[in-house]
Amino acid sequence: MFLKLRYYTRLFWAFISRFKVILLLGIVIGFVVFFLAQLLGNSTLTKTNEKIGIVGRYQTDNLPPKILELISDGLTSHNLYGNVEPNLAESWETPDKGKTWIFMLKDDIYWQDGEKVVSSDLSYNFSDVEIEYLDETTISFRLQDPFSPFPSVVSRPTFKKGLLGTDKWEVDNITTSREFVQELAIVDQDNNKITYKFYPTEEAAKLALKLGEVNEIRNIYDAKPFNEWSNLKVEENIERNSVVTLFFNTNDKVLSDKSLRQGLVYAIDKNTLSEQRAFSPISPESWAFNPQVKKYSYDKERAQELFEDIPEEFLEDPIKLVTTPTLLSVAEQIANHWREAGIKTTVQVSSVVPDEYQAFLTILDIPKDPDQYAFWHSTQTQTNLSGYKNPRIDKLLEDGRTQLAIEERRKIYLDFQRFLLEDIPAAFLYHPIIYTIKRK
Repeated sequence: MFLKLRYYTRLFWAFISRFKVILLLGIVIGFVVFFLAQLLGNSTLTKTNEKIGIVGRYQTDNLPPKILELISDGLTSHNLYGNVEPNLAESWETPDKGKTWIFMLKDDIYWQDGEKVVSSDLSYNFSDVEIEYLDETTISFRLQDPFSPFPSVVSRPTFKKGLLGTDKWEVDNITTSREFVQELAIVDQDNNKITYKFYPTEEAAKLALKLGEVNEIRNIYDAKPFNEWSNLKVEENIERNSVVTLFFNTNDKVLSDKSLRQGLVYAIDKNTLSEQRAFSPISPESWAFNPQVKKYSYDKERAQELFEDIPEEFLEDPIKLVTTPTLLSVAEQIANHWREAGIKTTVQVSSVVPDEYQAFLTILDIPKDPDQYAFWHSTQTQTNLSGYKNPRIDKLLEDGRTQLAIEERRKIYLDFQRFLLEDIPAAFLYHPIIYTIKRK
């Protein structure tokens, strides 16, 4: 027994002595491979390549904010309640009550090419704004008139040399056709890749998912038929920064009557359209939202009472309700509600804002700042879809964009919502649900 043990011991050490160089080299190589795997693991072992379909037509200067925010940062950003917070800028000030805005940059920010961010790199193209680079970390914007929401405006990500940004995702490739972006590929520091493909309609995006061109689609308002597919996952999200809105043409001889507009809104059974009721053009998550506005809950009898005051000749012809293809089924429901209340109605579909209409159903994107000058001020003929004119509303909107104190601004916008909903140039129906559909 003892002799056998001595034999195997000598054999072991003889093996070690003869092959010690090879064994030592193997151990070293093993350690090197281990540490390289740890160092490069994210770029080799965990590399991903997502292909995502996005609905909408975009140019390079108006890509979706959620994509731009992956690539770069703005001078400011917003929190969940719409308050402005520092981003590339650590602070800002206005020495003349909102006409000049001076932003001081953080000291430790760099572009994706490794160069330090200096004020002269920042690319902003505002009309009627004088930009001055006071030093490497200070940029000044001089406006023609005081504008209190300006810090919100510069939350949009800024870029150097096209789409070279400051965030973790970098543009790898971009393909355009007739000025519209067809495909955008971005990569992060770990070599994970996302390729966005853009489609003009939901139908085109859904077909791309079926054909395997993408493994995920976003910004979809109708999940059918994918909600019945076992190999796909459907996620829904309430878009509280959008509201399905019914605009009334207040210049129309019939819809210019406030009582008729109120009656039409009372006649809509909004709970049958969606459970995500909306009550205002300002997001319920905003610091300026007014929960005390007139709700216009479904009341068929009240609607018919209001209709009694309308001259009969005004109601002889059907009301023309125009909508987008996405909201056609909703428009049909609204038309049925109006017919049940005694109002003749026809529905038409248009993919663009029509030149003439009495009522127009569409999705209104709510800006993060409560300033709604573009939508409701009487001077804004291109974006004021209702053709709305009200001196009181004009004054509130003018005051809201010149007042700096946030509590005073809040009071202004509470009044704005209250008076707007009483006059009802548009009905704010519900917050839409958007779907993301991806392969499991």
